[in-house]
Amino acid sequence: MTSPPLALGAVILAGGTAARLGGADKASIELAGRTLLTWALDAVIDAGEVVVLGDWVPTERPVTFTREDPVGGGPAAGLIAGLEAFSRPPASLAVLAVDMPFVTMRTFDRLRAGAQGRDGAALTDLSGRRQLAMVLDTQRLRSVIPAYDERHGLPLHRLLAPLDLVEVPGLDQEYADIDSWQDLASARERFEAP
Repeated sequence: MTSPPLALGAVILAGGTAARLGGADKASIELAGRTLLTWALDAVIDAGEVVVLGDWVPTERPVTFTREDPVGGGPAAGLIAGLEAFSRPPASLAVLAVDMPFVTMRTFDRLRAGAQGRDGAALTDLSGRRQLAMVLDTQRLRSVIPAYDERHGLPLHRLLAPLDLVEVPGLDQEYADIDSWQDLASARERFEAP
C-alpha cells in the first residue's frame, strides 16, 4: 500500500557557487544569530517534508540534503533533483533560495493563495522579475521535466515556461536576496538594528 501524497513539500535551493561571496556556503552564513538555512526553514515550516539542495549544514530540523548530479547544474537541475529526493511525493511544492531571509510563512501563504486554480505562483521584485520563491503544482512540474541529459545548465525560466504561474508582488523586502557582502551588511543592519 502506498502512502498518500504530502499536501506540501519544500525544496530549499542552497547549492549555488556564491561567486560574489568568495564561494562562501550561503546556507551557513549567520544573520541575527541564525543561519540563512534556519531562516529559510522557518519560511517553509508548514511543509510536511523538506529537501535541501546543497552541502550538509548543521541543523536540528528533520531535512534531507541532496545534490544534483553532476553538481553545478543550476537551479533547474537542483529543483528537479530536490523533487526526486522526497520520500513521499508532495501535491504542492514550495521552492525557496536559501539566500532570501525576508521571505516568511506569510509570503508562502500569499503564494499558495495565488496559486489556486493555476500551476503555481512566483514572487516578483519591484520590476516584476520572478524570484526564487514560489509554489508549484508538483504534477504539472513533473510533466515539463526534460530528459536527464537535458537538465544540467537548463535555465529555470525555460523549465517553468510551459506552466501557468501567477506573479505575486513582493512586499517590503521579501524579494531581496544576499548575493554580495554588501547585501549581507544591509540585511544585518535591518535584522540586527536595536
